[in-house]
Amino acid sequence: MARPPSPRPLLPALLLLLLPLLLRAGDHFPTEGRLMNSCIQARRKCQADPTCNATYHYLNSCASSISTSSPAEEPSVPEDCMEAAQQLRNSSLMSCTCHRRMKNQATCLDIYWTVHPARSLGDYELDVSPYEDTVTRKPWKMNLSKLNMLKPDSDLCLKFAMLCTLNDKCDRLRKAYGEACSGSRCQRHTCQRQLRSFFEKASEPHAQGLLLCPCAPTDQGCGQRRRNTIAPSCSLPSEAPSCLELWHICVSDPLCRSRLADFQTHCHPMDILGTCATEQSKCLRAYMGLIGTAMTPNFVSNVNASVALSCTCRGSGNLQEECERLEESFSRNPCLMEAIAAKMHFHRQLFSQDWTASTFSPMERQNKNPALRPQPWVPSLFSFTLTLILLLSLW
Repeated sequence: MARPPSPRPLLPALLLLLLPLLLRAGDHFPTEGRLMNSCIQARRKCQADPTCNATYHYLNSCASSISTSSPAEEPSVPEDCMEAAQQLRNSSLMSCTCHRRMKNQATCLDIYWTVHPARSLGDYELDVSPYEDTVTRKPWKMNLSKLNMLKPDSDLCLKFAMLCTLNDKCDRLRKAYGEACSGSRCQRHTCQRQLRSFFEKASEPHAQGLLLCPCAPTDQGCGQRRRNTIAPSCSLPSEAPSCLELWHICVSDPLCRSRLADFQTHCHPMDILGTCATEQSKCLRAYMGLIGTAMTPNFVSNVNASVALSCTCRGSGNLQEECERLEESFSRNPCLMEAIAAKMHFHRQLFSQDWTASTFSPMERQNKNPALRPQPWVPSLFSFTLTLILLLSLW
């Protein structure tokens, strides 16, 4: 009796069908599932434990009991709330993090600050960021061929604006905040929300190119274009408020509080010599994360690259010193100034290249620590291939 035809000839075809999936196996995206320990995932685990769940709910009710009157004061946290936080010290909630571009970011940050009540309204020099650092895997490619329509002597801010216009996503997001922040229709909260959306969703190189384009000191038109990137006439208050008032507004909002903590983590000089805590790229990312919040910084003039908060310390009374420390953490921050200067130098170098092709991929010398570099896809491909071979052997 003839044996039925073997299905094995189908195996090569099956392998070919699965090969594209294998080749993409190593791609990494900043989604909740990719985070080492997302606060949303940690909260789900906590909900499965009645004791943890009850403690979390109690901590959640503590938020209204926490208060402080100035950045220099320790937060006033009721003792029972601190004891509840201690009960969660072995929970994954205590080490959970969020990501700037993740879905449900607001929910994630609410969970983070719920389990860290002492950090919620503490010293403005807090050095613990709720955000996990991730490495951007895909290189940025920009189409330079259409820049030929601009005059050769066009300033670099105009060129970076053109690069954004040529990118569908960047152009769409930029138009959205431009419309929300323009003219008599300006509503500050809507404008700030659209600004945050742009700097969260547009590709980082496009956003940094617009915000940190280099200008010659004599080119005030370029400097004005750079200052107007964040639509300051709408996104910033018309009259400078007290810096301490801005601080109070910021720490009362989980998102702004998180961005401020992130900025203080990555742009904080560790000593009088100005030694910076982390890499310049992280400082710039944290700086851009503040745009669209109550603590939105901007360039102070059209002739230099100095930045500052739009606030004043006049009338701060016995809190004058604390207020000035807060203001100078932006205006006289050596880590931030060096990071901005380095990025502008890099952008200037891009346009000094002799472009022989229409597409140019700029690469910066960063992530020198091998542990911070994106891992190659080879191990993932190998593991998937091995699994496939084992399955096929059982066919």
